[in-house]
Amino acid sequence: MTDRRNQGTIRWAIESGCTLISAMTITQHDTIDPTGPSGRHDDHGIRLLTGLLAENDAADALAFAAAGGAVLVAPEPDDAVAAELCGVRVEAALPRAEWFVTLADRPEAVRLDGEVPIFSTLRTLNVIGSDTAIAATTSVRFHHEPTITVRRVGSGCIVASGVADLDALQQHRTLGIYVARLLRPAFPTSTPTLGLAVVGYGPFGGMGYLHGLAATETDGLAFSAAADNSPDRIEAARLDFPDLVGHDSATSLATDDDVDVVVIATPPSFHAELAIELLRAGKHVVMEKPMAITRADAEQVIATATEHNRTVTVHQSRRWDTDFLAVQRLMRNGDLGEVFNIETFVGGFEHPCRAWHSEDSISGGAVYDWGSHHVDWINQLYGSAPSRVLCTTHTRVWHDTTNVDQLSLWMQWADGREATFRQSDVCAIRRPKFHIEGTAATVEGHYRPLRTDAVVPGRGHLEHNSHHAEAPVELTVGRYDGEHGIVTAQVRPAPDQGWGFHRNLADHLLLGESLAVEPEQSRDVVAVLEAAHRSGNEGGSLIEL
Repeated sequence: MTDRRNQGTIRWAIESGCTLISAMTITQHDTIDPTGPSGRHDDHGIRLLTGLLAENDAADALAFAAAGGAVLVAPEPDDAVAAELCGVRVEAALPRAEWFVTLADRPEAVRLDGEVPIFSTLRTLNVIGSDTAIAATTSVRFHHEPTITVRRVGSGCIVASGVADLDALQQHRTLGIYVARLLRPAFPTSTPTLGLAVVGYGPFGGMGYLHGLAATETDGLAFSAAADNSPDRIEAARLDFPDLVGHDSATSLATDDDVDVVVIATPPSFHAELAIELLRAGKHVVMEKPMAITRADAEQVIATATEHNRTVTVHQSRRWDTDFLAVQRLMRNGDLGEVFNIETFVGGFEHPCRAWHSEDSISGGAVYDWGSHHVDWINQLYGSAPSRVLCTTHTRVWHDTTNVDQLSLWMQWADGREATFRQSDVCAIRRPKFHIEGTAATVEGHYRPLRTDAVVPGRGHLEHNSHHAEAPVELTVGRYDGEHGIVTAQVRPAPDQGWGFHRNLADHLLLGESLAVEPEQSRDVVAVLEAAHRSGNEGGSLIEL
């Protein structure tokens, strides 16, 4: 049976690219070729069972799984029918709280955190079936109690979840992926390692080094090569990564058979040209933000990737910032009500950098730098790109660069929602990083300094103050209470996802799972940035998208 509590899980099943089959609905969605890299048998789909089960429900589910389908069960206490179907019995029903779930050592856990917290009601499970395996446990009073189990039946499977809040399960970044993998009747027991390379290695601590470190620390990826027109930088790259193969050009790198994925970390004006060359050479491509300078160039890159059946994505790394994830969670949970105004800010009072970032012809202009992240945030929070934009700019203090030293980008959606992104190098008191207004509450986040300490292999202990925009902000939510007036509360950042982008990249290329950053989303960001740059040059003209 299904009820409203299951709708989130239904959405999650659909979004994961599966065919969902429930007692109430049959929905087709982007079925994946069973012979493809995912290994799914989506023609059978997923059946969701909650509540007390009748014997005919269990018999149907068992036959469904034996034929290659996947069944997800949230068993109830004292449900003997569910116990026989799943091979588990509910041992205890525990209250809503924060529980720590530990994943079993299984292939489905690849590139996932081994232990994660979840806030939910919990039912501990007792395995009674000889063919039922424990897939996850939860720490309860220092004992690891079974929480998720899987029973293989024929070519399908039956998964039992002790996490009773299925909406919390599907929204969880780790457990949602893990259970989706368990529900795949066939899952690879091993995958190859993909060679990742960087074009434009840059100086130590730059994007080349960070991508190399991420690949080194991500299962399924290996940092194998780098291309840079500076021999000194290639030598520096070999110092950081001794096994690295150096190339003096992207053309040379394109012929390296050990390279499967190439990260383009050059200045933006070269992104599209290099991406097209490498895609035509058969490489998957990751582009640093912004994807391109113009929407037309972004469209050409996407068309080339489609023509050559290669993956292209953009390193929108700020989607994994813990403060943004917290804001995103507030909106998804409906805590803010209907959000109608988003304001973001980055900057201070300091000279723009004396590098290509401040050269309009190479970077695209000031709005392309941090604007690539902030506009992407706003589009993600609203779920779409704006319908019109207006941008005003100033050059008031710093006249030795071609970029403006302050800009204000206003965006509006067809339904009246709006957003503003401000970037300034002449703001002596910083505005809040986030100011988001909804019909139920407002959330605001203020910048704070952050000192980091790290031990870098081969370079020893490093200590420095991070750029203000690198540190997660302190978030405060304010809402009206009829009895107490305005009530405020602090919101903690989301858990750190580590190399979330690179883990998703490996999951996509090796397991056929969905890309976190679809190229069309980054194309839409470029369209906004291009329009903003034009609007600023025209003195703040209104531009329809």
